[in-house]
Amino acid sequence: MIARIWRGWTLKGDADTYEKILRTKVFPSLEKIDGYLGGYVMRADKDDEVEFVVENFFDTIEDIKKFAGEEYEVAVFEPEARKVLSKVEPIARHYTVKMDSVTGQHHQ
Repeated sequence: MIARIWRGWTLKGDADTYEKILRTKVFPSLEKIDGYLGGYVMRADKDDEVEFVVENFFDTIEDIKKFAGEEYEVAVFEPEARKVLSKVEPIARHYTVKMDSVTGQHHQ
């Protein structure tokens, strides 16, 4: 299993809009990809901005490429999401998941 992790920021007034885009467009489109295993959106509200960490899980890098293309490390944005993001990490990071502490499952 591969974890794809990315961070982006919005101004406070745009945070709920961005979260709605993730919930109503991004995640539903990901769920249609074979090999997509689910994900999380984490949010940290600061004084003047909101940081989002988006973590998605896929079976393989090939499954990630179905979403992100051959240059899968490059961050992917819905056009309307990009409009409300004030800062973005240009690349997504990828990690092989070795253990799930919730279930105790070890991964190869």
